[in-house]
Amino acid sequence: MWEIYDELIAAVPEDLVATECMIGLYWTLVRSGGVGVSLTMRKEPGRLNLGKITGVSLRELASNIKSWNNLRAMVGLAAINAAFNTPEQLAKLLGHPLTFQEHANAFSHYIEQVRGKKVAVVGHFPGLEELAKVSQFSILERNPNPGDFPDPACEYLLGEQDFVFITATSLINKTLPRLLELSRGAVTVLVGPSTPLSPIFFKYGVETLAGLVVVEPSGFWRTVQEGGRMEIFNNGGQMVRISRNDVL
Repeated sequence: MWEIYDELIAAVPEDLVATECMIGLYWTLVRSGGVGVSLTMRKEPGRLNLGKITGVSLRELASNIKSWNNLRAMVGLAAINAAFNTPEQLAKLLGHPLTFQEHANAFSHYIEQVRGKKVAVVGHFPGLEELAKVSQFSILERNPNPGDFPDPACEYLLGEQDFVFITATSLINKTLPRLLELSRGAVTVLVGPSTPLSPIFFKYGVETLAGLVVVEPSGFWRTVQEGGRMEIFNNGGQMVRISRNDVL
């Protein structure tokens, strides 16, 4: 069950060091070669207890993704993204410089493909109304809103879907390996700003990664520092979508 985690950690270059960290209201940031992002797990109990972060090996910090303390794990995920989700790394992966993508948002990209299909989204994302209009649509959520299914329903629903969109915060709470197993008959998309843009996931059945790259670090850092949530996409954060065929 730890294979994805171990591969992600091992792929973080040994020579990278964490130079800065911020636990923001909505987003947690780690800076190294680039700025990595993870959702801040505000409702999680307990303490971070990581000690000094600045100057720590980025790979060592990334290893916290395996912690059962989700506050530590979110910092680990941000460290992983500081290694993978940079313009330079994406240019190497894609074979060309990172440019603006139309329909980088995974939900809008798949809107025609999901028409009339069974679609499940693990995580209650904003802006799902259009997807719901054209498909047989379900939302599964740990803290369900009215109309959502609670997350144990994944065991019953995901095997019946044509498309499954999974929040990358499932890496933090360790549910991703099981969610991918349940979704193996579907087109599976890992989505959200916390998504590591690494081809490692393609080995485990993910078809598309839809994440975020920080292209203007100073403006992005300030926005998160000031409590910005969706504002990150207009202040240095660029949505990026890559699929299996883009890198093979």
